[in-house]
Amino acid sequence: MRRVPFGPTDRQVPNVVAGMMRIEEMSDEAIRALYDACRAAGVDFFDHADLYGSSRHGCERRFAEALGLSPAERDEITLQTKTGIVADDWHFDHSYEHIVTSAEESLQALGTDRLDVLLLHRPDALVEPEEVARAFDHLESSGKVRAFGVSNHTPRQIDLLKTAVTQPIVANQVQLSITHSTIVAQGLASNMAGEDDSITRDGGGLVDYSRINGITLQAWSPFQKNFFDGVIFDAPEYPELNELMGRLAAKYDVTPTAIATAWITRHPAHMQVVLGTTNPQRVADAAAGSDIPLTRPEWYGLITAAGHKVP
Repeated sequence: MRRVPFGPTDRQVPNVVAGMMRIEEMSDEAIRALYDACRAAGVDFFDHADLYGSSRHGCERRFAEALGLSPAERDEITLQTKTGIVADDWHFDHSYEHIVTSAEESLQALGTDRLDVLLLHRPDALVEPEEVARAFDHLESSGKVRAFGVSNHTPRQIDLLKTAVTQPIVANQVQLSITHSTIVAQGLASNMAGEDDSITRDGGGLVDYSRINGITLQAWSPFQKNFFDGVIFDAPEYPELNELMGRLAAKYDVTPTAIATAWITRHPAHMQVVLGTTNPQRVADAAAGSDIPLTRPEWYGLITAAGHKVP
């Protein structure tokens, strides 16, 4: 498992992350098996959100109940959670009160004295950066949260937060897969009039902005075709892509899941792939792609096979 720099910090983290959004209905034994498979593969970074589960903090509670981590084992892993989406009367809330209350509830649900990372889950159009800054300052000074980031934010939205927030924004969790890859393809098609990828959105350059500012991109839904349309593997609308992934999987003696992981981890931005699977074998399959050295022709071949036009 290759480890990469985490934002502007001096920490090194695995470039594959275990997402815990589907564990609520699993047995203790199944959750432990999933956890053990992650650790065996070198994945010691676990991603949560207050939203995950049938009730707020549901998956966080199950994680703690099922695993019962000792203090020493807790110190060996990174716990990340997210806040800002409110399911009741669906809305977004980046107020001081909501951020602090949710973080404290996550601490209790996870049975831990600190969150290693807290992300703002989605942009709040009504955000007041001073409120976010006050919440981050309180959580940091009290030792409850060690690092802060965002999810699904654009460069301009991050810049707005930084007008008041003084802590480094260490991560931005965004949707990215070979087929759902506009944030990568946009830079390649920037001057190709008529191509959708050439359209500049909110200043564009999310990947370049993250590299310039030392922000780790975390790719969620790394195997989805588009926005929750199913996975890319064996998808009939992507025959060329699946044929190429199959050939590369044979070359590197891995599965296509590893190749789809490698397409993201090969990028020099040192991205993390956030898995959503509850299947221990799929964790191992994905982790096998952590350090596959795809060549430039192979990497570009995958994005063009996915339908993106490269000049």
